[in-house]
Amino acid sequence: MDAEVVARDAASIDPELLQLPEVSPLALKENPHIAEQLYSQWLSMPETVRLVKTLINDAKAGAPLNILGSSNNANAAATSPLPSMFPAGSAPPLSPRSSSGSPRVMKRGVGVGPSSLGSPLKLVSEPVREVIPQFYFQNGRPPAKELKEMCLSRIDELFSGHLNGLQVQEFRTVTKDICKLPSFFSSALFRKIDVNCIGFVTRDEFINYWVNSNMMTMDIATQVFTILKQPDRKYLTQEDFKPILRELLAFHPGLEFLQGTPEFQERYAETVIYRIFYYVNRSGNGQLTLRELKRGNLIAAMQHADEEEDINKVLRYFSYEHFYVIYCKFWELDTDHDFFIDKENLIRYGNHALTYRIVDRIFSQVPRKFTSKVEGKMGYEDFVYFMLSEEDKSSEPSLEYWFKCIDLDGNGILTSNEMQFFYEEQLHRMECMAQEPVLFEDILCQMVDMIGPENESYFTLRDLKGCKLSGNVFNILFNLNKFMAFETRDPFLIRQEREDPTLTEWDLVMFGMNHLKLPFELNTGEIKKAMPF
Repeated sequence: MDAEVVARDAASIDPELLQLPEVSPLALKENPHIAEQLYSQWLSMPETVRLVKTLINDAKAGAPLNILGSSNNANAAATSPLPSMFPAGSAPPLSPRSSSGSPRVMKRGVGVGPSSLGSPLKLVSEPVREVIPQFYFQNGRPPAKELKEMCLSRIDELFSGHLNGLQVQEFRTVTKDICKLPSFFSSALFRKIDVNCIGFVTRDEFINYWVNSNMMTMDIATQVFTILKQPDRKYLTQEDFKPILRELLAFHPGLEFLQGTPEFQERYAETVIYRIFYYVNRSGNGQLTLRELKRGNLIAAMQHADEEEDINKVLRYFSYEHFYVIYCKFWELDTDHDFFIDKENLIRYGNHALTYRIVDRIFSQVPRKFTSKVEGKMGYEDFVYFMLSEEDKSSEPSLEYWFKCIDLDGNGILTSNEMQFFYEEQLHRMECMAQEPVLFEDILCQMVDMIGPENESYFTLRDLKGCKLSGNVFNILFNLNKFMAFETRDPFLIRQEREDPTLTEWDLVMFGMNHLKLPFELNTGEIKKAMPF
């Protein structure tokens, strides 16, 4: 027989197939050359030749074959027709095998799986398929059994004795205790469930909406978004926030004093909504998405407003004092009280702090389209956006607002020529005020050192957002009062920043204006300004 073929067969043979009781399979595996020599000798034995011929004749005649390895009998090796390579008694006794055979070999049914001539090492079961638990649920993750039972028990308590269901004024406890939502969401949630406007929400209706639809397992931002949005929309509009603001005004102890002044209630609600969309609706299209809601801090502010009795301590969005300052500033500039402001009105803002050139850019509606629909005039919403941008130049919406104003050609970069165009008026104002003028070349070097842009020949919006002092660049270009204030900073404000680093520029401005409150009297919805004290 060809030696190369023998060597190849010997190399591929499994030692256990030899079934040699005189030799340990482990010894053969550790010394493959022994298996090769034994295999060559076995093939040359007369008994092997006769066995092979017998098997060939049986196969031709169609008789059943007694093939090595087809038996599961533990004594198969002892009764095997294969000739032994060793004389009887010449090898040491082997440890008896388990009745189930090798632990690596699994029993197989007759006629199932690969041929029994294959290696027993390969006759193992297929690896167990790992079952990946479901991680996406179109309607939210179902609640755990314990959580569901606990919730149902609490629902039974609150709805006990109300066979017809709960009315809207009785629903606040359900909203607060079971849904864990701010209490001023109760009316919005009630109407979301009472789709037929019956005036009652039954136990089964609430369970079907809150428990069975998996609302209870959603995060609070998704719950708020789902409750407020219209069914046919995938975003929130300003109108969607009005119901919760009306309920906040009706029940919050810090806003009780507004009960008799519906006009101020309306203006307060509008201002809160404008502030929400200014900071949270980063796309600026008036369509607040779930992604924007989750990325903002509105949910935390709502929860704070619900827990805090002093509404003025809720600095984000809901502070009445902040609304008060904004509204009084607008009223002060709107001399004819037609609720519109023109260029001449706005130029008086902050004691004539702004330059004419920047006011022209604002009224060209480059940074933001006006909502007033009156040519050449901005409405109250437009003024709120302007004032938030002007008084807090550390926020991203403000940086974007003023970047668009200075970017004259709209190419996304601020060049030295564009910045010099606005600084020229500042330089002229310094000369008129008998202040020592600072040349633009010197101020440009200062701004470059301050911002540290990637390319020193221009500023990008990314450069400005990466620096905490970016707002001063815009003050240098068009707000002389703030530019000079930064050069001679008030130690009191510096101490305030150090005491509470979470305060924004807007908070500090409002804090500074508190002792200059613009007092007013309410008389049939009009403001009568008194002398400031």
